Amino acid sequence: MDLASKRGLLETTLKDLGSVMVAYSGGTDSAFLAWAAFQALGDGMLAVIADSASLPRAELAAALAFTARHRIPTHILPTSELDNPDYQRNDSQRCFHCKDELFTRMETERSARGFRHLAYGMNLDDRGEFRPGQQAASQHNALAPLVTAQLTKTEIRQLAHEAGLELWDKPSSACLSSRIEYGRPVTRENLAQVEQAEEALHGMGFRQVRVRHHGDLARIEIARPELPRALDVEVLDRITAALRPLGFRYITLDTQGYRSGSMNDILPATAITSATVKQ
Repeated sequence: MDLASKRGLLETTLKDLGSVMVAYSGGTDSAFLAWAAFQALGDGMLAVIADSASLPRAELAAALAFTARHRIPTHILPTSELDNPDYQRNDSQRCFHCKDELFTRMETERSARGFRHLAYGMNLDDRGEFRPGQQAASQHNALAPLVTAQLTKTEIRQLAHEAGLELWDKPSSACLSSRIEYGRPVTRENLAQVEQAEEALHGMGFRQVRVRHHGDLARIEIARPELPRALDVEVLDRITAALRPLGFRYITLDTQGYRSGSMNDILPATAITSATVKQ
């Protein structure tokens, strides 16, 4: 199927739903899905963004600015995954407990507001990655229209660009909890450390960064095209001066650069299984 056919299939799929609540994070995939659902259904859709300590304030503001700019109906849904000991424990199933909380609350909202379906922004490429949240979505009957339309991440970015959506090339940004090493409890304090550290690096002009939290040690991943600037001694000193007051005793620069899901490298193979999701 060519890209135009996939775009048509997405539109047909969304119209056939009748009404839908879209789990919206502010990333390119969920933003494009929310925009496409609004084009297809108008007020028959609602973008729902979960607000918790694991969502950076800057990301929340940007997500709300996007939907406001495009007049997409949006609802902020407070979530309390941090109150769940299974989530706090931060093992390989942390993402499942987060999405289970999200979709449980969305289901309550869906029923109260009279929407027919839940949907989220999983794309075709996501199926081969370790994402326990997909299993939670499946258990709550959340649909994946982008997968139904056989859209890859690259194709979604292309369609978003063609639609004039300003976040078509926005770097991927997982929740703050994904920066904390497995086995280290997720707390508001260490989430705030990561958020402030990444804000400082963005303030220095680095676009694609992750600050991985290993207790006293902060392991910084920067996209490889940006690494040469980070290796300047004066820049390294600025990074140290910004991060040490946040509580990190040791600050390191990962020589492999930024890579999505690097924390999963330590997981046993038995923990990394692809979930079956509804399409």
